[in-house]
Amino acid sequence: MSEEDIRLKTLECLSCVTKPCQVGCPLNNDTTGFIKLAREGKYKEAYDLLLETTVLPSVCGRICPHEKQCQGMCVKKVSFESVKIGDIEAFIGDMALENNWTISSLPLKNKKVAVVGGGPSGLTCAAFLRRNGVDVTIYERYNYLGGLLYYGIPDFRLDKTLLRKVIDKILELGINVKLNQSIGKDFSLEDLEKEYDAVFLGFGANLSSKMNIPGEDLKGVYGGNELLESNNHPDYTGKTVVISGGGNVAMDVSRTIKRKGAKKVYVIYRRSEKEALAEAKEIREAKIEGVEFLFQNNILGIYGEDKVEKIEVIKTELIKKEDDDRLSPVNIEGSNYYLSCDYVVMAIGSHPEESIVNNLGLELDKRGRILIDKDGHTSKEKVFAGGDVAGTTSTVAFASRAGRDAAYAIMKYLNINN
Repeated sequence: MSEEDIRLKTLECLSCVTKPCQVGCPLNNDTTGFIKLAREGKYKEAYDLLLETTVLPSVCGRICPHEKQCQGMCVKKVSFESVKIGDIEAFIGDMALENNWTISSLPLKNKKVAVVGGGPSGLTCAAFLRRNGVDVTIYERYNYLGGLLYYGIPDFRLDKTLLRKVIDKILELGINVKLNQSIGKDFSLEDLEKEYDAVFLGFGANLSSKMNIPGEDLKGVYGGNELLESNNHPDYTGKTVVISGGGNVAMDVSRTIKRKGAKKVYVIYRRSEKEALAEAKEIREAKIEGVEFLFQNNILGIYGEDKVEKIEVIKTELIKKEDDDRLSPVNIEGSNYYLSCDYVVMAIGSHPEESIVNNLGLELDKRGRILIDKDGHTSKEKVFAGGDVAGTTSTVAFASRAGRDAAYAIMKYLNINN
């Protein structure tokens, strides 16, 4: 996208005094502020303004569900298309990479913090801590950083070369990294508590949840998160694949499978398209690529001799339940039918590895996630947490917000003035 294209997009912004787009942004980016600076050609100043709230503009500008967040709150959307805030943010972030604009930081203050997990929450927490003079070390279980940004989002949505540049820009702050280090295996939480002044746990929750229906243990049933993470797919050529779920993982895995040669790909979701958690843009693009959607349908069972052969599906209606913001799906009696298929992929949510979280000595919530207060503080004095492992809303921006907020809470705990 050219500079002139971006300039024209910035002209669409009305620079609203109330800034509803900023309210809609989980990171609370000063949207009208950086758009105004970009309109004036002050891209470096726009980048510096973004750095007050985020270190992932190139990433969030591309993959955030803008239509449900900042752009969804744009006042122009009432009568016109919303301002393309994501495109402008990504352009500014890319300019920073191309021009090697640095992220400023303060001298070290003799305080050490360990960050467990190199995904969006961990990277953001580490960046804001180091910028404020904290000596930070990231512990990552894989031999690369990025977490779900790297293994959970397909290349067609987020170029990995760009992602590595973004991560390198963050590491230039002077952040230490220890790769191939798994908590509970290579080190314990107690080890970190002894060595560091504080610890941030942001290692995610990437085990796919199950529907608890018959047949989930049959050969040919996969977890969406695991398929995206390992990239170890079966041969889909000429096959029919069913994905259960309505979020961005369902969109990513359905498009990936379709691109790998599947004859038919169905996304089955209990609610309507309007209630789907996936961004509208991702649903549109999946449809363009040939993915078929069965909204207001629910899978009751998976059947086959020794592998998946078919599923039983029932149609649903949506009703309003008391104290529930979303419409709830209810099965319509007698509307059952069967659908032949070769593979079923579960993309209905995720949860942390029980073998890890259950052995941390931390208080957990009823879903098995680490219990935190409003500042990200866990039941242990030195330990903070954020992101999926603590039940943060599963988007990159919300995970980043959790990491940033935890960084400020840790600085407060360490009596560091930021």
